[in-house]
Amino acid sequence: MTKKATKKQTEEIKRLFLEHFKDAKTELNYKNDFQLLIAVMLSAQCTDKRVNLITPALFSAYPTPQDLQNAPLEDIKDYIKTCSFFNNKAQNLKAMAQEICQKHKGKIPLDREILKTLPGVGQKSANVVLIESQNANFIAVDTHVFRVSHRLGLSFATTPLATEEDLTRIFKDHLATLHQAMVLFGRYTCKSINPKCTECFLQHLCKSKTTYRY
Repeated sequence: MTKKATKKQTEEIKRLFLEHFKDAKTELNYKNDFQLLIAVMLSAQCTDKRVNLITPALFSAYPTPQDLQNAPLEDIKDYIKTCSFFNNKAQNLKAMAQEICQKHKGKIPLDREILKTLPGVGQKSANVVLIESQNANFIAVDTHVFRVSHRLGLSFATTPLATEEDLTRIFKDHLATLHQAMVLFGRYTCKSINPKCTECFLQHLCKSKTTYRY
């Protein structure tokens, strides 16, 4: 079993992440909070690269929540058909736009609990929107953050939400930057298959160099 990181090791992990990824930003392309929310919703179980290929035409066709709520569902599906789970995502996008227009006067609510009430938006997506839009002190746990957290012994939790609670408790601040750092680190260095251990600045702190679990 992976050993738990000590307090001293956790502090060093945090310091090194902030040092190596001080300007880390999402790789999703967007120009406003509405576009950000759409991109985040589409990114669930789909790569940012794929989302960025889909969204330019979608954003052009539906630049406002009003435009999206009035769009025929089949047309929305056609724009996002190369995205995973596009049928459900199209339904959620349209329903989200309707709720934004009907309950929030066409503006994206920048409050986590309110965002979570929107169709297709869970805590992870709400956190990502607020991290990007407001630099909020949240951390969102996707597959990359989950894997990195467990390989480094930062969390043994079995769910993303419980892992988020662990990371929030041990890191406390700079969570927005740490989220971006862990996503990019997991995507390009601490990969699921064939992680680049010899290039890793956290190699000396890794708890699973020989097992590559998660």
